[in-house]
Amino acid sequence: MTIDLSRRRFLQNAAAALSASSIAYRPERGFAQAAPASLEVNARQIESFDPRDPTHLRYGSLEFRSGLVLTSSFRGFGGLSGLRLDKKGEQFVAISDKGNWFTGRIVYKGRRLAGLADVKSAPMLDSGGRKITSRGWFDSESLAFDGTTAYVGLERVNQILRFDFSKGGVFSRGQVVPVPPGIGDLPFNRGLEALVFVPKGQPLGGTLIALSEAGLDAAGNIQAFLIGGPSPGQFTVARTKKYDISDAVLLPSGDLLLLERKFSLLEGVGIRIRRVPVKSVVPDAIVDGPAIFEADLGYEIDNMEGIDTHVTDGGETVVTMVSDDNFSMIQRTLLLQFTLVGD
Repeated sequence: MTIDLSRRRFLQNAAAALSASSIAYRPERGFAQAAPASLEVNARQIESFDPRDPTHLRYGSLEFRSGLVLTSSFRGFGGLSGLRLDKKGEQFVAISDKGNWFTGRIVYKGRRLAGLADVKSAPMLDSGGRKITSRGWFDSESLAFDGTTAYVGLERVNQILRFDFSKGGVFSRGQVVPVPPGIGDLPFNRGLEALVFVPKGQPLGGTLIALSEAGLDAAGNIQAFLIGGPSPGQFTVARTKKYDISDAVLLPSGDLLLLERKFSLLEGVGIRIRRVPVKSVVPDAIVDGPAIFEADLGYEIDNMEGIDTHVTDGGETVVTMVSDDNFSMIQRTLLLQFTLVGD
Protein backbone atom coordinates (compact mmCIF):
# COMPACT_ATOMS: atom_id res chain seq x y z
CA MET A 1 0.00 0.00 0.00
CA THR A 2 1.45 3.38 -0.92
CA ILE A 3 2.11 5.48 2.17
CA ASP A 4 0.62 8.98 2.26
CA LEU A 5 2.37 12.12 3.48
CA SER A 6 1.63 11.49 7.15
CA ARG A 7 3.06 8.00 6.83
CA ARG A 8 6.12 9.35 5.05
CA ARG A 9 6.69 11.70 7.97
CA PHE A 10 6.25 8.80 10.38
CA LEU A 11 8.85 6.71 8.53
CA GLN A 12 11.37 9.50 8.84
CA ASN A 13 10.54 9.82 12.54
CA ALA A 14 10.96 6.08 13.01
CA ALA A 15 14.47 6.24 11.62
CA ALA A 16 15.25 9.22 13.84
CA ALA A 17 13.97 7.32 16.88
CA LEU A 18 16.40 4.50 16.16
CA SER A 19 19.28 6.97 16.03
CA ALA A 20 18.26 8.46 19.38
CA SER A 21 17.62 5.19 21.15
CA SER A 22 18.97 6.21 24.53
CA ILE A 23 16.36 8.94 24.69
CA ALA A 24 13.52 7.17 22.91
CA TYR A 25 13.36 4.09 25.10
CA ARG A 26 14.36 3.46 28.70
CA PRO A 27 13.35 -0.03 29.84
CA GLU A 28 12.10 -0.58 33.36
CA ARG A 29 13.93 -2.97 35.66
CA GLY A 30 13.59 -6.57 34.53
CA PHE A 31 12.50 -5.62 31.03
CA ALA A 32 14.52 -6.56 27.97
CA GLN A 33 16.81 -3.81 26.74
CA ALA A 34 15.86 -2.60 23.27
CA ALA A 35 19.15 -2.66 21.43
CA PRO A 36 18.95 -0.75 18.16
CA ALA A 37 21.80 -1.23 15.77
CA SER A 38 23.10 0.55 12.73
CA LEU A 39 24.13 -1.87 10.05
CA GLU A 40 25.76 -1.85 6.68
CA VAL A 41 23.91 -3.66 3.93
CA ASN A 42 25.88 -4.59 0.84
CA ALA A 43 24.11 -4.61 -2.50
CA ARG A 44 24.98 -6.43 -5.72
CA GLN A 45 23.14 -5.50 -8.90
CA ILE A 46 20.89 -7.98 -10.66
CA GLU A 47 21.51 -7.05 -14.26
CA SER A 48 18.71 -9.11 -15.73
CA PHE A 49 15.66 -10.82 -14.24
CA ASP A 50 16.11 -13.48 -16.94
CA PRO A 51 19.77 -14.63 -16.74
CA ARG A 52 19.39 -16.29 -20.15
CA ASP A 53 18.23 -13.18 -21.99
CA PRO A 54 19.14 -9.66 -20.81
CA THR A 55 16.76 -8.17 -23.38
CA HIS A 56 13.77 -9.93 -21.81
CA LEU A 57 11.99 -7.25 -19.73
CA ARG A 58 8.26 -7.94 -19.94
CA TYR A 59 6.69 -10.59 -17.70
CA GLY A 60 2.91 -10.58 -17.91
CA SER A 61 1.77 -7.15 -16.71
CA LEU A 62 5.14 -6.33 -15.14
CA GLU A 63 8.28 -4.90 -16.72
CA PHE A 64 11.59 -5.45 -14.94
CA ARG A 65 13.29 -2.26 -13.72
CA SER A 66 16.16 -3.48 -11.53
CA GLY A 67 17.09 -5.69 -8.60
CA LEU A 68 19.60 -6.18 -5.82
CA VAL A 69 21.07 -9.08 -3.86
CA LEU A 70 21.40 -7.84 -0.28
CA THR A 71 23.88 -9.14 2.29
CA SER A 72 25.12 -7.95 5.67
CA SER A 73 27.52 -9.07 8.35
CA PHE A 74 24.88 -8.04 10.90
CA ARG A 75 23.76 -11.29 12.47
CA GLY A 76 20.08 -10.38 12.60
CA PHE A 77 19.78 -9.31 8.98
CA GLY A 78 17.54 -11.56 6.91
CA GLY A 79 14.19 -13.26 7.15
CA LEU A 80 12.45 -10.20 5.68
CA SER A 81 8.75 -10.97 5.50
CA GLY A 82 7.03 -7.61 5.24
CA LEU A 83 7.91 -4.30 3.56
CA ARG A 84 6.18 -0.93 3.42
CA LEU A 85 7.45 2.12 1.52
CA ASP A 86 6.75 5.82 1.63
CA LYS A 87 5.04 7.68 -1.19
CA LYS A 88 8.29 8.09 -3.13
CA GLY A 89 9.47 4.52 -2.69
CA GLU A 90 12.47 5.64 -0.66
CA GLN A 91 12.00 5.39 3.12
CA PHE A 92 11.03 1.91 4.25
CA VAL A 93 9.98 -0.12 7.26
CA ALA A 94 10.49 -3.88 7.08
CA ILE A 95 10.01 -6.72 9.53
CA SER A 96 11.83 -9.99 9.93
CA ASP A 97 10.20 -13.22 10.96
CA LYS A 98 12.33 -13.17 14.11
CA GLY A 99 10.51 -10.17 15.55
CA ASN A 100 12.77 -7.32 14.44
CA TRP A 101 12.09 -3.97 12.82
CA PHE A 102 14.30 -2.63 10.04
CA THR A 103 14.17 0.95 8.82
CA GLY A 104 16.21 2.77 6.22
CA ARG A 105 16.31 4.35 2.81
CA ILE A 106 16.43 2.87 -0.67
CA VAL A 107 19.09 4.55 -2.82
CA TYR A 108 18.46 4.94 -6.54
CA LYS A 109 20.70 5.71 -9.47
CA GLY A 110 18.28 7.13 -11.99
CA ARG A 111 15.37 4.69 -12.06
CA ARG A 112 17.49 1.73 -10.91
CA LEU A 113 18.00 0.40 -7.41
CA ALA A 114 21.51 1.17 -6.15
CA GLY A 115 21.53 0.09 -2.50
CA LEU A 116 20.24 0.71 1.02
CA ALA A 117 21.37 3.49 3.35
CA ASP A 118 20.82 4.49 6.99
CA VAL A 119 19.66 0.98 7.86
CA LYS A 120 18.86 0.36 11.51
CA SER A 121 17.25 -2.45 13.46
CA ALA A 122 15.42 -2.86 16.75
CA PRO A 123 13.41 -5.65 18.38
CA MET A 124 9.62 -5.49 18.52
CA LEU A 125 8.30 -4.90 22.03
CA ASP A 126 5.15 -6.18 23.68
CA SER A 127 2.77 -4.11 25.82
CA GLY A 128 5.07 -4.52 28.80
CA GLY A 129 8.21 -3.40 27.00
CA ARG A 130 9.69 -6.87 26.58
CA LYS A 131 10.90 -8.32 23.31
CA ILE A 132 7.99 -10.21 21.79
CA THR A 133 10.26 -13.20 21.26
CA SER A 134 10.64 -13.55 25.04
CA ARG A 135 6.96 -14.58 25.07
CA GLY A 136 7.42 -17.11 22.31
CA TRP A 137 5.87 -14.69 19.81
CA PHE A 138 7.74 -14.88 16.53
CA ASP A 139 7.17 -15.46 12.84
CA SER A 140 6.20 -11.83 12.39
CA GLU A 141 5.11 -12.25 8.77
CA SER A 142 2.83 -9.36 7.81
CA LEU A 143 2.83 -5.58 8.07
CA ALA A 144 0.24 -2.90 7.36
CA PHE A 145 -0.17 0.78 8.19
CA ASP A 146 -3.03 3.10 8.99
CA GLY A 147 -1.31 6.48 9.15
CA THR A 148 1.12 6.21 12.06
CA THR A 149 -0.40 2.97 13.34
CA ALA A 150 1.41 -0.22 12.38
CA TYR A 151 -0.22 -3.66 12.42
CA VAL A 152 1.96 -6.77 12.58
CA GLY A 153 0.65 -10.30 12.07
CA LEU A 154 2.28 -13.17 13.98
CA GLU A 155 1.80 -16.39 12.07
CA ARG A 156 2.76 -19.05 14.59
CA VAL A 157 0.42 -17.71 17.29
CA ASN A 158 -2.15 -16.16 14.89
CA GLN A 159 -2.26 -12.81 16.65
CA ILE A 160 -2.12 -9.22 15.46
CA LEU A 161 -0.23 -6.50 17.32
CA ARG A 162 -0.92 -2.79 16.94
CA PHE A 163 1.92 -0.27 17.38
CA ASP A 164 1.32 3.46 17.77
CA PHE A 165 4.39 4.90 16.11
CA SER A 166 3.48 8.41 17.25
CA LYS A 167 4.49 7.19 20.72
CA GLY A 168 8.07 6.04 20.26
CA GLY A 169 8.37 4.83 16.68
CA VAL A 170 9.89 1.36 16.60
CA PHE A 171 10.12 1.54 20.39
CA SER A 172 6.35 1.71 20.72
CA ARG A 173 4.77 -1.20 22.53
CA GLY A 174 2.58 -3.69 20.73
CA GLN A 175 -1.02 -4.03 21.85
CA VAL A 176 -2.92 -7.22 21.04
CA VAL A 177 -5.76 -6.62 18.58
CA PRO A 178 -8.96 -8.62 19.13
CA VAL A 179 -9.43 -10.94 16.16
CA PRO A 180 -12.28 -13.16 14.93
CA PRO A 181 -12.31 -16.67 16.44
CA GLY A 182 -11.54 -18.21 13.06
CA ILE A 183 -8.05 -16.70 13.07
CA GLY A 184 -7.15 -18.63 16.20
CA ASP A 185 -8.23 -21.84 14.48
CA LEU A 186 -5.84 -21.44 11.55
CA PRO A 187 -3.32 -24.30 11.23
CA PHE A 188 0.15 -24.06 12.72
CA ASN A 189 2.63 -22.35 10.41
CA ARG A 190 -0.07 -21.77 7.77
CA GLY A 191 -1.76 -18.85 9.49
CA LEU A 192 -1.66 -15.06 9.16
CA GLU A 193 0.62 -14.15 6.27
CA ALA A 194 -0.65 -10.85 4.84
CA LEU A 195 -2.27 -7.68 6.21
CA VAL A 196 -3.69 -4.76 4.24
CA PHE A 197 -5.35 -1.70 5.74
CA VAL A 198 -7.96 -0.05 3.52
CA PRO A 199 -7.88 3.78 3.80
CA LYS A 200 -11.03 5.71 4.51
CA GLY A 201 -12.84 6.95 1.40
CA GLN A 202 -12.42 3.63 -0.41
CA PRO A 203 -14.74 0.62 -0.45
CA LEU A 204 -14.12 -1.23 2.83
CA GLY A 205 -12.50 1.94 4.20
CA GLY A 206 -11.25 1.39 7.77
CA THR A 207 -11.01 -2.39 7.31
CA LEU A 208 -7.95 -4.47 8.13
CA ILE A 209 -7.81 -7.33 5.63
CA ALA A 210 -6.03 -10.37 7.08
CA LEU A 211 -5.14 -13.27 4.81
CA SER A 212 -3.81 -16.66 5.85
CA GLU A 213 -0.97 -18.38 4.02
CA ALA A 214 -2.86 -21.61 3.46
CA GLY A 215 -5.50 -21.97 6.13
CA LEU A 216 -7.88 -23.89 3.88
CA ASP A 217 -11.62 -24.30 4.22
CA ALA A 218 -13.50 -27.49 3.41
CA ALA A 219 -13.48 -26.59 -0.29
CA GLY A 220 -9.71 -26.08 -0.34
CA ASN A 221 -9.80 -22.29 -0.58
CA ILE A 222 -7.65 -19.92 1.50
CA GLN A 223 -9.33 -18.32 4.50
CA ALA A 224 -9.20 -14.55 4.96
CA PHE A 225 -10.85 -12.03 7.29
CA LEU A 226 -12.27 -8.50 7.29
CA ILE A 227 -11.55 -6.91 10.68
CA GLY A 228 -13.39 -3.72 11.61
CA GLY A 229 -14.67 -1.41 8.89
CA PRO A 230 -18.21 -1.28 7.49
CA SER A 231 -18.71 -5.02 6.91
CA PRO A 232 -16.51 -7.28 9.06
CA GLY A 233 -16.60 -10.97 8.35
CA GLN A 234 -14.81 -13.84 6.66
CA PHE A 235 -14.16 -14.64 2.99
CA THR A 236 -11.95 -17.00 1.03
CA VAL A 237 -9.47 -16.71 -1.81
CA ALA A 238 -9.71 -19.33 -4.53
CA ARG A 239 -6.55 -21.48 -4.32
CA THR A 240 -5.25 -22.52 -7.72
CA LYS A 241 -2.16 -24.33 -8.98
CA LYS A 242 -1.14 -25.03 -5.35
CA TYR A 243 -0.08 -21.42 -4.72
CA ASP A 244 -0.19 -20.05 -1.17
CA ILE A 245 -0.41 -16.38 -0.14
CA SER A 246 2.75 -14.64 1.06
CA ASP A 247 1.73 -10.94 1.05
CA ALA A 248 -0.70 -8.42 -0.43
CA VAL A 249 -0.92 -4.73 -1.27
CA LEU A 250 -3.70 -2.34 -2.24
CA LEU A 251 -3.20 -0.46 -5.52
CA PRO A 252 -4.22 3.20 -5.87
CA SER A 253 -7.05 1.91 -8.09
CA GLY A 254 -8.33 -0.11 -5.12
CA ASP A 255 -7.49 -3.55 -6.52
CA LEU A 256 -5.59 -6.02 -4.38
CA LEU A 257 -2.35 -7.54 -5.58
CA LEU A 258 -1.79 -10.95 -3.99
CA LEU A 259 1.80 -12.17 -3.90
CA GLU A 260 1.84 -15.96 -3.91
CA ARG A 261 4.41 -18.74 -3.90
CA LYS A 262 4.56 -22.51 -4.21
CA PHE A 263 7.08 -25.26 -3.70
CA SER A 264 7.01 -28.90 -4.65
CA LEU A 265 9.62 -31.53 -5.38
CA LEU A 266 8.12 -32.05 -8.84
CA GLU A 267 7.48 -28.43 -9.88
CA GLY A 268 10.12 -26.61 -7.83
CA VAL A 269 9.66 -23.03 -6.61
CA GLY A 270 7.34 -20.51 -8.22
CA ILE A 271 5.94 -17.07 -7.47
CA ARG A 272 2.82 -15.41 -8.81
CA ILE A 273 0.90 -12.16 -8.49
CA ARG A 274 -2.87 -12.13 -8.85
CA ARG A 275 -5.00 -9.01 -9.19
CA VAL A 276 -8.29 -9.13 -7.29
CA PRO A 277 -11.01 -6.46 -7.64
CA VAL A 278 -11.55 -5.08 -4.14
CA LYS A 279 -15.28 -4.72 -4.86
CA SER A 280 -15.44 -8.52 -4.85
CA VAL A 281 -14.05 -8.69 -1.31
CA VAL A 282 -17.16 -9.04 0.84
CA PRO A 283 -18.14 -11.42 3.65
CA ASP A 284 -18.72 -15.03 2.55
CA ALA A 285 -17.35 -14.38 -0.96
CA ILE A 286 -14.87 -16.60 -2.80
CA VAL A 287 -12.60 -14.09 -4.54
CA ASP A 288 -10.34 -14.68 -7.50
CA GLY A 289 -8.52 -12.69 -10.12
CA PRO A 290 -6.20 -13.05 -13.08
CA ALA A 291 -2.51 -13.83 -12.69
CA ILE A 292 -0.56 -10.80 -13.91
CA PHE A 293 2.92 -12.21 -13.21
CA GLU A 294 4.45 -15.65 -12.77
CA ALA A 295 8.05 -16.84 -12.53
CA ASP A 296 10.06 -19.87 -11.47
CA LEU A 297 13.68 -20.52 -10.52
CA GLY A 298 14.75 -19.97 -14.12
CA TYR A 299 14.52 -16.29 -13.19
CA GLU A 300 16.04 -14.21 -10.40
CA ILE A 301 13.60 -15.12 -7.64
CA ASP A 302 13.80 -16.59 -4.18
CA ASN A 303 11.29 -16.98 -1.35
CA MET A 304 9.44 -13.74 -2.17
CA GLU A 305 7.45 -12.70 0.92
CA GLY A 306 6.94 -8.93 0.82
CA ILE A 307 5.29 -6.63 -1.72
CA ASP A 308 4.46 -2.93 -1.89
CA THR A 309 3.87 -0.28 -4.55
CA HIS A 310 4.49 3.39 -5.11
CA VAL A 311 3.82 5.82 -7.95
CA THR A 312 6.70 7.76 -9.52
CA ASP A 313 6.58 11.46 -10.41
CA GLY A 314 6.10 10.33 -13.99
CA GLY A 315 2.97 8.38 -13.06
CA GLU A 316 4.43 4.85 -13.24
CA THR A 317 3.23 2.33 -10.67
CA VAL A 318 6.29 0.51 -9.32
CA VAL A 319 5.95 -2.90 -7.67
CA THR A 320 8.66 -3.73 -5.12
CA MET A 321 9.21 -7.25 -3.78
CA VAL A 322 11.57 -8.58 -1.10
CA SER A 323 12.52 -12.16 -0.29
CA ASP A 324 12.88 -14.02 3.00
CA ASP A 325 16.14 -15.98 3.01
CA ASN A 326 15.09 -17.97 6.12
CA PHE A 327 18.60 -17.22 7.41
CA SER A 328 19.79 -19.99 5.12
CA MET A 329 23.14 -20.15 3.36
CA ILE A 330 21.47 -21.41 0.20
CA GLN A 331 18.87 -18.64 -0.06
CA ARG A 332 19.16 -14.94 -0.83
CA THR A 333 17.65 -11.64 0.25
CA LEU A 334 16.48 -10.06 -3.01
CA LEU A 335 14.96 -6.63 -3.61
CA LEU A 336 13.20 -6.48 -6.99
CA GLN A 337 11.33 -3.69 -8.76
CA PHE A 338 8.99 -3.83 -11.72
CA THR A 339 6.75 -1.36 -13.50
CA LEU A 340 3.07 -2.29 -13.58
CA VAL A 341 2.30 -1.88 -17.27
CA GLY A 342 -0.97 -0.35 -18.42
CA ASP A 343 -2.17 0.77 -14.99
